[in-house]
Amino acid sequence: MTADIQSAPAARPAMGTFERYLSLWVALCIVAGIALGHLVPGLFQAIAAAEIAQVNLPVALLIWLMIVPMLLKIDLGALGQVKEHWRGIGVTLFINWAVKPFSMALLGTLFIGHLFAPLLPQEQISSYIAGLILLAAAPCTAMVFVWSNLCDGEPHYTLSQVALNDLIMVFAFAPLVGLLLGVASITVPWGTLLLSVLLYIVIPVVAAQLWRRSLLATGGEPALARMLGRIQPVSLLALLTTLVLLFGFQGEQILAQPLVILLLAVPILIQVYFNAGLAYWLSRRFGVAWCVAAPAALIGASNFFELAVATAISLFGLGSGAALATVVGVLVEVPVMLSVVRIVKATKPWYEGQTRA
Repeated sequence: MTADIQSAPAARPAMGTFERYLSLWVALCIVAGIALGHLVPGLFQAIAAAEIAQVNLPVALLIWLMIVPMLLKIDLGALGQVKEHWRGIGVTLFINWAVKPFSMALLGTLFIGHLFAPLLPQEQISSYIAGLILLAAAPCTAMVFVWSNLCDGEPHYTLSQVALNDLIMVFAFAPLVGLLLGVASITVPWGTLLLSVLLYIVIPVVAAQLWRRSLLATGGEPALARMLGRIQPVSLLALLTTLVLLFGFQGEQILAQPLVILLLAVPILIQVYFNAGLAYWLSRRFGVAWCVAAPAALIGASNFFELAVATAISLFGLGSGAALATVVGVLVEVPVMLSVVRIVKATKPWYEGQTRA
């Protein structure tokens, strides 16, 4: 473990108050987002319209603010260490590509196609299931840095895993979705995929590394630790602001179709906790260090919602059930993943006690 990773905890005391009441802030932001989206829809429509290739630029800026603290900790020269965590990488790849899309197809068919079918518009049921599958077939990229940072995950592993998922997604997303949806030809929104990788991975990594080198050159490790302490609260504020925007964008839909959104959330919630739990359990079984197992669980459970939403719109249309299902995934993502962060942090003593020889 490099010195820059070990120095990160020194910045955490400044976050104590915020972290202690994080669930309260999340709940307030959800309520505020829905209320503001209903009261001033024009404002949120204007913010939502500031996008390129289905990638919202204000949200992209907020994501930069969220992930920079994580990326500042990364010493690219130490990425060779990631080979020590090959078991953790294997667990996440297995969950992302061999379990998650297929388990969502099963859960969607069970809950939306059968159990909840009498409560849903019959003409949209197959579209809802398709949207859920699209959501599960796209592993998360940028937000993983946020979840990993909040649970003190190993940053080099996280960066390597995200980069590997992005590479696999370029080749596997269309065939996998085509297989599960039974569609002969999938139109992948390449603009969304490539722009997202550029905005959420390439630009922030380069910017963070330049900033890191500048800090180390002028003040060494103490300067880096001080800066991490200063920007960590900014990261959490950006997360909460993103939550307000996401719920504000869909405030009218939530109020207009609360039952549909609630029912669509059920298989998504089960999927998140199932995949996170399976990744965490497999990591424990294979003796993976907790600092890798925690982000492995989070990477295995979260989704690349920008790609899912864009694909749903391109295949089924803006007003389709598929588009709505992917949007529900967006709404569920942040609060649910924060709960997974709490769970893996709370179980750290148990996990390490079981894995130590």
